[in-house]
Amino acid sequence: MVRKPVVAGSFYPGSPDQLREEVATLLAGGEQAQPSTALIVPHAGYIYSGRIAAAAYKKVAIPETVVMLGPNHRGVGSSAAVFAHGSWQTPLGKSPINSLLAAQLIADCDLLRDDEFAHQGEHSLEVQLPFLQMLRNDVQIVPITLGHAALEDWLQLGRQLGESLSGYPHKVLLIASSDMNHFAPADITPRIDRLALDQLEKFDPVGLYKTVRSHNISMCGVVPALVVLEAAAVLGATTCRLLCYDHSGRVNGDLTSVVGYASLIIQ
Repeated sequence: MVRKPVVAGSFYPGSPDQLREEVATLLAGGEQAQPSTALIVPHAGYIYSGRIAAAAYKKVAIPETVVMLGPNHRGVGSSAAVFAHGSWQTPLGKSPINSLLAAQLIADCDLLRDDEFAHQGEHSLEVQLPFLQMLRNDVQIVPITLGHAALEDWLQLGRQLGESLSGYPHKVLLIASSDMNHFAPADITPRIDRLALDQLEKFDPVGLYKTVRSHNISMCGVVPALVVLEAAAVLGATTCRLLCYDHSGRVNGDLTSVVGYASLIIQ
C-alpha cells in the first residue's frame, strides 16, 4: 500500500519544487552531521516548527532506516500501530517501509500491532518525512503511532524496542515526534515546558511522564518521547540535549495562546 500525504499543501508545501526549496532553506548552514541514537522533534506546520525541527535534523547523519514514533491524535486503531508494508509518499517521492525490520519489531514488542488504519489521517510522522527525504533520498522508514496504555506498558515497549534494535545488524535512527504545551499564554508556556524539558535532559522517562501529568502539560507526544528515551538507554545512549525551543507566538504574533516547540538530540 502507498500511504498518500494528508497534510501536503497545508502543513508544508504541496508543490515538489516549493517543498524542496523550503526544506533546503531550513536545513541550510548545518554543521558536520554526526551519528546519533535518536531525535525528538516537533510536528506543526513548517511555518511554525520547521526551523525547530531542522535544528536537529541538520546535526544528524541519517542512516538507511529510521523508526519514527508519533502520537495518534485521532485515537483510532491500535494503541501501538506499525505501518508495516508498502511505502509513504510526499511531494518529494515515495519512501519504502523497511518491512523486514517492521516484522522484527512486531515480533519482539508485545504491544506493537500491524495496523495501517491508525496512520491514515495522522500528521505527526508525515511532516518528518520531507526532512528525511532531503537528507537521504533512499531512506527507509518504520512508522509507529502510539495511543493509550499504562506507563508500565510504554516502558516495556521502550525496552523491547531497544533490545530488538540492538540485535539489528544496521544502524537505525529513532525519532519521537512531539509538540510541547498547547494554547497557554506566552508568559506561561515556556515556563511549564521547561519542567518537561528538564526531565528530558535528565534522561528520565518516568519523571517526564509524571511531570507532564502532574502539571497538566499538553505535550501531545509525551508517550513517543518516553518510549524513545527508554529504547535509547538500552542502545547505550546517555545524554539528551536541547537544541532549540520556541513557540508559535513568535510567528503569528498572538501571545495569548501559543504552542511550544522543542528539538532535542539523544546520544
